[in-house]
Amino acid sequence: MSDAELKWVQPEKRELLGGDLLAQTLRHLGVEVSFGVHGGHLDAFLIGAHMMGIRLIDTRHEATAVQAAEGYAKASGKVGTCFVTANSGFCNAIPGISTAFADRSPIFVVTSSPPLRDAETNCLQGFHDQVVLAKPITKFAHRVTNVEEIPRIATYAVKTAMSGIPGPVVVDFPIDVLFHPPRMDALSYGSVMCDIAIAPYPDPAALEKLLTLWKAAKRPVIIAGTGSARTTTRGSKTSPLLQLAEATNTPVFYNQKYTAAFPHDHALRGGPAGGLAYLPAIQKQQPDFVLLLGARTGFLLGGRSGAIIPNKNCRLAQVDLDGAEIGKSHPVDVGIVSDATNFITAIVSKLSSSPLPAQEAWLQDIKDLKSRPSLYANDPELMGEHKRLHPYHTIRAIFRSLPEDSIVVIDGGEAGVWAGENLEVARAATGIVSTGYLGFLGNGWGYSMGVAAADPSRLVVNIHGDGSAGFHIQELDTYARHGLNILTVVMNNYWWGMSIAGQDMIYEDDDPARVASKLSEACRYDIVAKGFGCKGAIATDSIAQVEEAVKDLTATKGAGLLNAIISKEPYTLVTKGMVGKTADKNYIVIPYYDNVLRPHFNVTSGGANGTNGHSS
Repeated sequence: MSDAELKWVQPEKRELLGGDLLAQTLRHLGVEVSFGVHGGHLDAFLIGAHMMGIRLIDTRHEATAVQAAEGYAKASGKVGTCFVTANSGFCNAIPGISTAFADRSPIFVVTSSPPLRDAETNCLQGFHDQVVLAKPITKFAHRVTNVEEIPRIATYAVKTAMSGIPGPVVVDFPIDVLFHPPRMDALSYGSVMCDIAIAPYPDPAALEKLLTLWKAAKRPVIIAGTGSARTTTRGSKTSPLLQLAEATNTPVFYNQKYTAAFPHDHALRGGPAGGLAYLPAIQKQQPDFVLLLGARTGFLLGGRSGAIIPNKNCRLAQVDLDGAEIGKSHPVDVGIVSDATNFITAIVSKLSSSPLPAQEAWLQDIKDLKSRPSLYANDPELMGEHKRLHPYHTIRAIFRSLPEDSIVVIDGGEAGVWAGENLEVARAATGIVSTGYLGFLGNGWGYSMGVAAADPSRLVVNIHGDGSAGFHIQELDTYARHGLNILTVVMNNYWWGMSIAGQDMIYEDDDPARVASKLSEACRYDIVAKGFGCKGAIATDSIAQVEEAVKDLTATKGAGLLNAIISKEPYTLVTKGMVGKTADKNYIVIPYYDNVLRPHFNVTSGGANGTNGHSS
């Protein structure tokens, strides 16, 4: 490959370095923004990135930089990039990398290390081998030892993150490699000028089998995960996912990790998949056919309880890029390894002349499900002995007061459940549950940052409880410095909400101790926000005050925070179900997981298993 095919920009007053090669390669690959915390190891790259017009958003913690890269990737559909310095910075980044790996997010983590000659000398920031640490939680981890190899390795890493099953990659560029001038006639380009590999298409025979099951169904649903949500585009009135729903007359539900941009008023929009668990409560039958489209089974879809994905009288089909996920915890009648867009294209093509007929009775059931009254709808606005705001009325008031087509990022435990269950009220362009498969509180701070950078035209709403709010609240400074249009909402009940709920339900009157679950009533998050240069407001007295505060905070662009003082009760039905408290003595209560059947032993004295387990 010649320089004529990839034009290198020469700095005006200094020589071109390895850091420039990295920055220019990433820019060529489409990178426009990167998040991180400065470290001197990285200066050759950072100066080069600035020269190439890559926007650098410097955060207050490395974990949020990685989370921001992940949020950016989710919102943009591109690889998210971030930079963290050697050892100390990298170790702070590990939580973000592990979340990205669990949630299959394509991010490129740039890190550095001491000069190669200083290996095993106890030099500054050189203790851990970062590649060894990164290997178990990445798709690819590598240390570049030759400056001329930077274009090839960087390209390979980006394409590895994006292709197949997406995920994080880490590349360690030692400081001497970044500051080393390359031999331009010896550069290794790899596939820098090539397109990414074509995603897999579904097997035609499997499609026929799937359609046979679908046509026989009376109560079909599609559950769309992140993989199929990416087939939709914010602001667009059509999408491949919508075409699939209309061609099959099948309602679409979402698993909340990343909600599809599906028209809010469309009859086939089902809402959050958790709503399916309420069908028996309104005397309706469960689905008899479920298509998991880019959606994994697990706790986000009710685990193995059968509440969302029925355990009987239901045919299950699963389409995923990862064949290992198909049938992981549920028996699957048809499993297809395919890209979601390619799958939809193939199915819609087969149905182009004969769409599946609408199951009118089932569609009416779904309409009834969506319009069912909430158990909390008639509760008073103020709850408990302290007469604090009811969390249900509070979150709905917040969502009603937002500009339509905002992007909602949901963090927290109990606060997150309240927000997720009422997300439809917001009529959001996209909703993202940031805690992911690790249940990682605090991710919302970085996710919101990345989403705001990816889509500055929309308000981003960063929902927290006062527990998750404390992890990275210093990023309010980053929001303000970089002019990010983010409204942070703290649902503040002065407790770790899910923790106190679990302790109250499990121990009740048996043990009065409520340990490690109380938070400060003195902390004024709205004042903290103002200290970081953001707008701030507090709501304590009424739902009208909540609505007014949201409208004031969003009247102009910029970062703001609402501190909503809410009651810790009532506890959500989701938490009650997860805690699983039962009076049945045949079971051992295992909070947040399925209860375990209590073993019973027929123990007789004086036998072979007598005292201390020995024969007499």
